Amino acid sequence: MTQNPILVAGGVLSAAASLLHLAVIAGGPSWYRFFGAGEGMARMAERGSVTPTLVTVGIASVLAIWSAYAFAGAGLIPRLPLMRTALVLISTVYLLRGLVLIPAFIVNPGGVLPFVLWSSLIVLIYGVAYAVGTWIAWPGLSNR
Repeated sequence: MTQNPILVAGGVLSAAASLLHLAVIAGGPSWYRFFGAGEGMARMAERGSVTPTLVTVGIASVLAIWSAYAFAGAGLIPRLPLMRTALVLISTVYLLRGLVLIPAFIVNPGGVLPFVLWSSLIVLIYGVAYAVGTWIAWPGLSNR
């Protein structure tokens, strides 16, 4: 049994995000629009371009790897290379992406797009889960 449910939660969140990205590919152009990929990506998907699929598979792959690092850090799967470095970097990326909300409010105090607001808050939760989970796991990360 894991002693780090917060890092497990971070891994589950990343895995869910990875699967959601794959679902967007299957959902097609309307899903690209709904989930905030932008009109350009949606139009490329409508034209049958492979670019949206490749970009989205790339993002899904990164998120799946990040999930594996969280699960390894929590002791659910075998240790992965550069555990401490990877978990700190993943935490940092999620936190910085989540905190983009602050400059967005400064630049546009009258209103931030709903996608920016919700995606930033969601990703901030991911970042906090990874950061806190990594902090809890830190002493054991060099020994496993």
